[in-house]
Amino acid sequence: MSNPLRNATFRQLAAFNAVARLGSVSRAADEMHLTQPAVSIQLGILEDAAGTPLLRRSARGVKLTEAGELLAGYASRILDLWGEAGDAMAAHCGDIAGLLRIGAVTTAEYLLPPLLLEFVREHPQVKVKLQIGNRADVVNQLAGQDIDLAIMGRPPAELKTISAAFAKHPMAFVAAPSHPLMTTPKPGLAALNQANLLVRERGSGTRTTVEQMFKDAGVSLTIGSEMSSNEAIKQMCAAGFGVAFLSLHSCVLELETGLLAILPMPDCPIERDWHVMHLAGRPVPAAAAAFEQFLRVHGQAWIHWRLEHMRRKTAAAAAPAVTASAEPAVPARKKVVRSAA
Repeated sequence: MSNPLRNATFRQLAAFNAVARLGSVSRAADEMHLTQPAVSIQLGILEDAAGTPLLRRSARGVKLTEAGELLAGYASRILDLWGEAGDAMAAHCGDIAGLLRIGAVTTAEYLLPPLLLEFVREHPQVKVKLQIGNRADVVNQLAGQDIDLAIMGRPPAELKTISAAFAKHPMAFVAAPSHPLMTTPKPGLAALNQANLLVRERGSGTRTTVEQMFKDAGVSLTIGSEMSSNEAIKQMCAAGFGVAFLSLHSCVLELETGLLAILPMPDCPIERDWHVMHLAGRPVPAAAAAFEQFLRVHGQAWIHWRLEHMRRKTAAAAAPAVTASAEPAVPARKKVVRSAA
């Protein structure tokens, strides 16, 4: 049997894909910078080629038919693959371009911006789409191929990925400097159960780490309050509402200005690793591969420089009369050359 879509074009698939995503011919036309009649013509030609209606039109917009639902999945994958092919050819010619789709856990939003800024300075043709969520959200996005790279504390056991550690991740129990536990000699985990321990929601990386720490120590965990953001936890801690386990990347300013302090617990802070990862067995777009390599080569140096820079700025603001020490040297910017696949 001959292929009914053998004469379909990328323009027709792009028009159909836009209408399928947006549910409207007019919105698809706006996105593609075309007139509505031009989009309708492309859809009509594609439906003729398919030999069956792909859309149902009504006063409230358009809906996909059963055949349309079937074709929509293929159209999206074909267009994504064609875009990746273009990015790969650009990379082959030494010009990294395209859309960089990253998913990162909420704590990573404190360290990614300067890294992305530096990367885009080196590759100005790259556009960034950054999605922030808890660990479970990011894992689901990676599994669904909604993102090309994921940034989190540890690779997910439930998903086959290729990952690499690119920077150290210090974490600690913190509280307001006036909290009673600050004057307790080496308080243990059990003491936190009476101190209103603030935690993130289920699915977050820090919540999982805290639960594992208590389990490994054989101490039952009593959660004081649950909050959905690091900012809320920091503010509540600073107000004296409780104690929390936080990434030190997320509270540099609060620690330097004295709003928060690290509890004098044994083995605190603890140090983990930041990982960057992509799905195993799936081609990585050129922009994503280049950023992954950038993190492996420069990630630790840039994060260390950023932390030192913020500490010095905070200290200078707190004591303007004191002569500031020399600024930390900016890490050498060496353009990363993507190795051949």
